[in-house]
Amino acid sequence: MRLPHGGQIDHNKPLSFTFNGRAYKGLAGDTLAAALLANGVHLVGRSFKYHRPRGIVTAGPEEPNALVQVGEDPRTDPNIKATQLELVEGLSAQPQNAWPSLEFDVGAVNTLAARLIPAGFYYKTFMWPVSAWKTYEHIIRRAAGLGRAPSQRDPDRYDKTYAYCDVLVVGAGPAGLAAALAAGRSGARVVLVEQDHLLGGALLSAAEEMIDGQAALDWVRAAETELSQMANVRILRRTIAYGAFDHGFFGLMENVTDHLAEPPAELPRHRLWKLRAKQAVFCAGAIERPLVFADNDRPGIMTASSVQSYINRYAVRPGKRAVVFTNNDSGYGAALDMTAAGIEVVAVIDLRSAPSGPLTERAEAAGLRILAEHAIIGTAGRKRVTKVRVAELAVEGDAVVGAVEEIDCDLIANSGGWSPTVHLFCHAKGSLNWDEEHACFVPDKAMQAGQRCAGSANGAFGLGSCLAEGAEAGTAAAAEAGFQAGAAVTVESEDRDFLPGRWIWLVPSDKPLGQKAKHFVDQQNDVTAADLKLALREGYVSIEHVKRYTTTGMATDQGKLGNVNAIGIVAEEFGRPLPEVGVTTFRPPFTPVSFGIFGGRDVDDLLDPLRRTPMHAWHERNGALFEDVGQWRRPWYYPQFGEDMHTAVNREVKAVRQSLGILDASTLGKIDIQGPDAAEFLNRVYTNAWKKLDIGRCRYGLMLGEDGMVTDDGVTTRLGENHFLMTTTTGNAAAVLSHLEDYLQTEWPDLKVFLTSVTEQFATITLSGPNARKLLAELSDAELSPNALPHMGYTAARVAGVPARIFRISFTGELSYEINVPASFGMAVWQTVMTVGERYGITPYGTEAMHVLRAEKGYIIVGQETDGSVNPLDLDMGWAVSKTKDFIGKRSLTRADMLKPDRKQLVGILTQDPQEVLPEGAQLVEQVLPQPPMPMLGHVTSSYYSPNCGRSIAMALVKGGLARKGETLYAPLEGGKTVACVVAESPVFFDPAGERLK
Repeated sequence: MRLPHGGQIDHNKPLSFTFNGRAYKGLAGDTLAAALLANGVHLVGRSFKYHRPRGIVTAGPEEPNALVQVGEDPRTDPNIKATQLELVEGLSAQPQNAWPSLEFDVGAVNTLAARLIPAGFYYKTFMWPVSAWKTYEHIIRRAAGLGRAPSQRDPDRYDKTYAYCDVLVVGAGPAGLAAALAAGRSGARVVLVEQDHLLGGALLSAAEEMIDGQAALDWVRAAETELSQMANVRILRRTIAYGAFDHGFFGLMENVTDHLAEPPAELPRHRLWKLRAKQAVFCAGAIERPLVFADNDRPGIMTASSVQSYINRYAVRPGKRAVVFTNNDSGYGAALDMTAAGIEVVAVIDLRSAPSGPLTERAEAAGLRILAEHAIIGTAGRKRVTKVRVAELAVEGDAVVGAVEEIDCDLIANSGGWSPTVHLFCHAKGSLNWDEEHACFVPDKAMQAGQRCAGSANGAFGLGSCLAEGAEAGTAAAAEAGFQAGAAVTVESEDRDFLPGRWIWLVPSDKPLGQKAKHFVDQQNDVTAADLKLALREGYVSIEHVKRYTTTGMATDQGKLGNVNAIGIVAEEFGRPLPEVGVTTFRPPFTPVSFGIFGGRDVDDLLDPLRRTPMHAWHERNGALFEDVGQWRRPWYYPQFGEDMHTAVNREVKAVRQSLGILDASTLGKIDIQGPDAAEFLNRVYTNAWKKLDIGRCRYGLMLGEDGMVTDDGVTTRLGENHFLMTTTTGNAAAVLSHLEDYLQTEWPDLKVFLTSVTEQFATITLSGPNARKLLAELSDAELSPNALPHMGYTAARVAGVPARIFRISFTGELSYEINVPASFGMAVWQTVMTVGERYGITPYGTEAMHVLRAEKGYIIVGQETDGSVNPLDLDMGWAVSKTKDFIGKRSLTRADMLKPDRKQLVGILTQDPQEVLPEGAQLVEQVLPQPPMPMLGHVTSSYYSPNCGRSIAMALVKGGLARKGETLYAPLEGGKTVACVVAESPVFFDPAGERLK
């Protein structure tokens, strides 16, 4: 079925491919759909519900039927539209939704039971009996879905990138090219996005269009050359603009290598573009609607424009003997092109009573048989259409009259009008108007500034209008972006529209609707006009509810072909004007995109990067065992020969209290805060006061969410008048920075504050214990006396000859110093400290010992003593909450629920058996009950054995816990064991007066 010449393909470059296990030949430039049609293959799949034979309907992303499985595991993709899949050497594709074969599909038995499985049948059928649900579920899961997901890991690589431009132009058809030229000539940075690999849009499928006195494709090539030579213009081919979001943000997916038989290893498969544009011009064209007539789903029934595409662009005859069915002038263009390609056009069946228009006149002059005010009332053929039944329409257009004529054919080209591609415009919340004359929704008001539509996407269907609107839109977009107009884009072309039209949404038949004949609205999901009317009888009024109940418009084409027809049928049934019914919601993505682009390279080790401190190698050499905290590998404990974890941790804890311990605290989040409003900013972020904090002093603070719950805590130091250093918990560093930036950028943009993450710029060494000052004095030139550097004080100094910041902060309750040095000096300073500290018996300790030490002092860990439902009062930390200033979360703290006495509150817990260590997470109950269920009072948040206390210690969140001091509670454990414990008078178990840290 290949034409000997013509088209935008390479007749001298044959390609081999397989489909359904059979080998075929195609040509470079083909899509899989074009190559299949060239080989006379029309049957390409089965429908979802009834498993009816399905063929190629369109030539673009609106294709509902020709979905194929491409490739083999692990590089296999389901639901790829054959109309968009570029042919490459060796391509292998399989049909979907057919078993055991495409030609003989046992699922087709559903057609016989069609009256038993109408729209919404599953909502009722599978409600009863409940005991049968497991059987139902098994059947439903086997029947659901299209295609087969890969069973192995994806071997391909995907990329993400960011881009910015002054003007984004979506679509490289005539309007898009004119817009890009106009904007580009102004000097504006322009990004032109085209989903095809060729520029030109509808002009690629046009046979005789002229622009400025030359063939349209010659004009396209000249425009492409000019744009390619502009340094300020970027052309992205094979790129789908899948979504328009707030503030000029767009999501694009670029197909980088799918069109290559042997992709270079250094290239990704797909690339996600996160594009921010000042202005956007949507020139995405329009989609031809099919007519809804009886048995309109057989292979060989195609839209008229797609027939023209296959003839003029791909040099393929989709059939030998054709019938055209139309309600507007577009169908005649297909009839003329088919005649020129050697296809016998046996009849043009026109719903209009008096067909008119320039193409109609040419068809009449060519001697084509035109049956005015006639309709196709049925078709025949099993795996491909073989004939049509035609009858005259009644004057009202709602019934057929007279004798029925049968016409043999193997191709039906039908046209029901055009729908502008308004999806991106609607993603950005643009509103639509109903164009009564053209019977389509057109863009009305853009919700976001700087967005406009042009060409047929704006309802201008003539070529001259498309070019003029595109040039005007490009000039206006560039001007609003701040650029003076360049050389004018002046183009002249015939402005031929497809009017007049006769808009009959449901073509009548001589058979009862939904019984002997099916009028398909959504072919992939097998939704018929009868299903829509059933939904209305069931009581559904909203078009959105009708859509969901029937699943019309929910196939992979997302209603691009059928939704307007569905709305028209619903409107007629209700007897209301179509615009009153409304339009369904357009949502991203415009067409399916790969999951891979959203992951990009953030997979495997890069999904959650492994971070190591500057001293990590020392920890490894000295036998540390590690735990993952956030993304960091932190030393857990340092077992010596023969020690288990319990023994090692006890040794480390005792060493800190008795002499000196050293901890690698580099993982703590560190945020540098600068600006004249820095103190005011901290005053709003933290619950306590910050404006009067002296330079060189540190302060502990709690950070709340707007709900009043604790989200983080840490110590922040004032390094200068307008300079602070905030520390955060290890796992919350990124979240806190994001939280702070969110408020600065959206709530308080007037504050002059700058935030910089410096977590990895500094290594942090913590010295803790009675001998900490003695050791640091030997290594530092700082004045370390209690008066010169008191608790919660800071000084700049040199440590081991390296510039350092010394903070006298304690998370152990001992005399402690945190030393920050540049990360590149971290290892050197650590080794020096270890060498000099040998005389004090310096002992490295890990996170487990740190937890025991802080628990002995009753210090909390956010995320362990808190769980998103804990406020400062629950932690008995009202002392850290200001009563005189505002801060994030303050209003929530005043809610009655926040003050209830039975809220879970943090308390200390002591087991009656001092050697019994409660498991963390253990539930606490008020009395011993013989068996569950039993009312729970709370749970254990932290639990350890304390060698310094000589017993187990724990903290727990308990309902009304602060009023339960001295009460005995019980922890029922697995295996039937119950542990008795007492609510302690205080969660501070060691050095309650806090003398040691002073």
